[in-house]
Amino acid sequence: MFSPLRPLFRRACDLVWPPQCPVSGQAVDDPGHLAVNAWRDLTFLAPPQCSSCGRPFEYAPVPEGGDTSQEDWLCGVCLAHPPRFDSLRAPLAYDEASSALVLAFKKADRVDMLPQFGRWMRMAARRELDAADLAIPVPLHWRRLLARRYNQAALLARALVAGTHCPVRTDILVRKKATPSQAGRSASGRRRNMVGAFAVRKPDALSGRRVLLVDDVYTTGATIAACTRLLKLSGAIRVDVVTLCKVVREETPPT
Repeated sequence: MFSPLRPLFRRACDLVWPPQCPVSGQAVDDPGHLAVNAWRDLTFLAPPQCSSCGRPFEYAPVPEGGDTSQEDWLCGVCLAHPPRFDSLRAPLAYDEASSALVLAFKKADRVDMLPQFGRWMRMAARRELDAADLAIPVPLHWRRLLARRYNQAALLARALVAGTHCPVRTDILVRKKATPSQAGRSASGRRRNMVGAFAVRKPDALSGRRVLLVDDVYTTGATIAACTRLLKLSGAIRVDVVTLCKVVREETPPT
């Protein structure tokens, strides 16, 4: 009944609290919009890319026989050590520009960017989203959730599936151990930090299902690997990972 008044209410709010770019602080036309310089500095990930981890290629590889299908374009790292997940997609490279967006979202309550984040993630993972049975966010331990007041992965999952029939389930995968921060740890240290951190409460909900596992940033993959392992052991037939950002670095396959 109050819907006709919403535009007026929003306009009044914009006068009192003018919308600002979450990166630069510059005035923008609508909440959740970025200033021009902030847009310019973002690095979007797009094909050609590894069909497994989503790592971008500088050029499209042409395999023997000339098949240009992207189904089997694998980077050297994924060829040497296939990841536990079936695919990973992210719209943004994690760098100085995108980290400012993530920090504003996680630490400064800048949830006004969520609709835009959801659109970017849907563009990056449209095929995976269309095939998914349910979306599961990487959970926070209850103590960290109380301190932060929201799980950023759960908000991203809801933004990702907005307008689709894919449900978000936050009651299946739980974090049972309050692990120390992963920041500053080596890849092996991050993996050790994740041992015993997660549990599955409702394995019946995973049996034969295709799962979208959602998080904010993919770095070394220790958290995602631990979650994927549990989901598949509990009956998920496929786990596709969707994150807002992905660390992209020069890597050499282990020998």
